[in-house]
Amino acid sequence: MENCFLWPEREILASLPPLLPDDGGRPERGRRDRTSQSSPGLYALNSPPPPKFTAMSQSLHLVSRSPHFTFSALSSAHKASLLASPCRIPASSSFPCNGVLSLTASISDSSSPRVVVSDNGSGSVRAAAAVADSAASAAIEVDAVTEVELKENGFRSTRRTKLVCTIGPATCGSEQLEALAVGGMNVARINMCHGTREWHKRVIERVRKLNEEKGYAVAIMMDTEGSEIHMGDLGGASSAKAEDGEIWTFSVRAFDSALPEYTINVNYEGFAEDVKVGDELLVDGGMVRFEVIEKIGPDVKCLCTDPGLLLPRANLTFWRDGSLVRERNAMLPTISSKDWLDIDFGIAEKVDFIAISFVKSAEVLNHLKSYIAARSPHGGISVIAKIESIDSLKNLEEIVLASDGAMVARGDLGAQIPLEQVPSAQQKIVQVCRQLNKPVIVASQLLESMIEYPTPTRAEVADVSEAVRQRADALMLSGESAMGQYPEKALAVLRSVSVRIEKWWREEKRHEAMVLPPVGSSFSDSISEEICISAAKMANNLGVDALFVYTHSGHMASLLSRCRPDCPIFAFTTTPSVRRRLNLQWGLIPFRLSFSDDMENNLNKTFSLLKARGMIKSGDLVIAVSDMLQSIQVMNVP
Repeated sequence: MENCFLWPEREILASLPPLLPDDGGRPERGRRDRTSQSSPGLYALNSPPPPKFTAMSQSLHLVSRSPHFTFSALSSAHKASLLASPCRIPASSSFPCNGVLSLTASISDSSSPRVVVSDNGSGSVRAAAAVADSAASAAIEVDAVTEVELKENGFRSTRRTKLVCTIGPATCGSEQLEALAVGGMNVARINMCHGTREWHKRVIERVRKLNEEKGYAVAIMMDTEGSEIHMGDLGGASSAKAEDGEIWTFSVRAFDSALPEYTINVNYEGFAEDVKVGDELLVDGGMVRFEVIEKIGPDVKCLCTDPGLLLPRANLTFWRDGSLVRERNAMLPTISSKDWLDIDFGIAEKVDFIAISFVKSAEVLNHLKSYIAARSPHGGISVIAKIESIDSLKNLEEIVLASDGAMVARGDLGAQIPLEQVPSAQQKIVQVCRQLNKPVIVASQLLESMIEYPTPTRAEVADVSEAVRQRADALMLSGESAMGQYPEKALAVLRSVSVRIEKWWREEKRHEAMVLPPVGSSFSDSISEEICISAAKMANNLGVDALFVYTHSGHMASLLSRCRPDCPIFAFTTTPSVRRRLNLQWGLIPFRLSFSDDMENNLNKTFSLLKARGMIKSGDLVIAVSDMLQSIQVMNVP
């Protein structure tokens, strides 16, 4: 039951002093005149209210639209008059003790209000307010790390670029997963190339438990193996070192016993037929190189020319006369029979994302999405296309359009195109994804040296900086977090570099002039796009503290993210799965919050809940949009 003040109409109109914002004693921080003229009923908070209020409904309308005002202390006569009117104005439970009465007011249809009279903040009222605030705080869910960042450093300190960590032997325990979550991990990636489904199931359970018990919103991405040529599991060894001049045997035979020394299994039966003496064999995108020197039946003898570390199930490509040899490999299906079993596993475990390796066309993605829809009545699984082959680049736009996001898998991509073309390919993929409103992840070898060393190379830091400067949605750690010796330090490097480059970008006011083509399929979608573009531009011009977006599906939030505004975007949604998926997109801080179609009520509720948790303050300027009501509202937090 809401607390209500019952005031006679004439007494209200006669006793109201000029309306002023309750600034809580905060300095103005040198901002320009902030008005809210774009929304009916919202007025400049440093200007007097409109002069004519001839009806009680107009007065209430103003109060409900600009909800937080400071009134002078009430006289005893005013208090006595509280019982004289049937007009009800619900009040917030915040009663300061400094001789003023702070109200959060809106029109209510409550049938049995409870009358509360404040005597300049009595102890009992303050205690009731504390209980109410505590209960209200529990009604909103936000990532624990983000909450701490907002409380300690404010809006502008929050990181916009999201971080994906591959989970492996070095990070699969509950304590290690929590350390990654505390360090800023937004998405946990499980790679189906390694480990058993039972092992991956345990990791998923630990991540879910972490979310439930510790207040995180870490999403889960399952990455399929793909049907491209790759090595076996090295006989159970975690890695093997290939030295310069060594002779290794690559074989398609199945060995009953342990693998002979210097022998590697290959999954592609046509490998020995397709390869020729003199070909160059690249392991894991060129991390180790061999030259084919002899073919003996199913075995291929190779000379190591560039030494390096061999990892289980690493991809293999071979080049002839400076060109990639595709042969039968190009005819392999994108999704193998093992991949389909893994996809069934992902659907059963309700993962948030499924990443598909070596996507060649949009057709396979459409087929997969239909398959998921038929077997996943709850929905909520997004499909990520990994761009890591020549075919992917040739059909880039149609693949991105058919997907729910893309990954720039630079390791394998660098094995199929000349190395000097990888940077321009990365920039093109990031740009296309943003134009088509699809999140994009830059992956592979970001901090490769940190697998063994606690400090990255300066070149690696520059590489990470460039990905952030390109405004990619997310950066991904692979071996650095899966099997590296310093996974938490690697994550800390991504986080610190991202925050610094984002801050520099804002300080330089580098609002890039990227053309964002229409992506809506209906007139209503086009309106939403224009609203988000306008809201982002207003946010930059007015220097607002945050954008609020209320969205059921997450689409409106993604449209705002696409615009890359200076301020963070608070995305409120009712569904936990939508909240987790939004955690992949640039600049979004996803909250779970129950809300209605009444934007006025939603904002009042949100302000109350976030203020109770210390995440926003009176006077903060916000712009609010929603996918229920196509409008833009500009206001100061009361």
